[in-house]
Amino acid sequence: MEVNSFFIYVIATYLIGSIPFGLIIGKLFGKDVRKEGSGNIGATNVTRVIGKKAGIFVLLLDAIKGFFPVYVAKYYFPSKYISIIALTAVIGHCFSIYLKFKGGKGVATAFGVLLALSSKTALIVLTFWLGVFLTTGYVSLASVLSAGISWSVIHVLLDDINYTFASFFIAIIIIFKHKSNLDRFLEGKENRFIHK
Repeated sequence: MEVNSFFIYVIATYLIGSIPFGLIIGKLFGKDVRKEGSGNIGATNVTRVIGKKAGIFVLLLDAIKGFFPVYVAKYYFPSKYISIIALTAVIGHCFSIYLKFKGGKGVATAFGVLLALSSKTALIVLTFWLGVFLTTGYVSLASVLSAGISWSVIHVLLDDINYTFASFFIAIIIIFKHKSNLDRFLEGKENRFIHK
């Protein structure tokens, strides 16, 4: 019974994770964020195209769709199942069934997942993210580096191999989704969100 419930839960998590809130909010403002700015459906591009309030709203919604399924799952499933659910939420955002398996870069959703898995880890990673962002002005660099340390931080704090593997593979997805940003960064062409 638990296995059947788990598979249903994973499917539901993927469908929730796939909801493209950035695109939806953009449409409400008469904008298709896929065709403006960086073309991404995440909060950073929504902020650039529409404004700060819309960007913050998308950020919160994307984080919630990562947080909620994982937080609830912790009451019903063991950690090996929770880790798959955590990974599924981010996969849904990055490879949305509603967008022909395209999507955002997964940072806000991954933060929501991390917050549900370990609030202490989320706080450390957020502090690190802010440090890199405020120092360099690059959202993409802060996101990639933060993803890179997240799995090691959660491993040290929780010592749960399932959560460690989930965080590691989430980091790989985020880094993969930022490939074009990294290429531009190395070429000196990446745009800063704030100018130094």
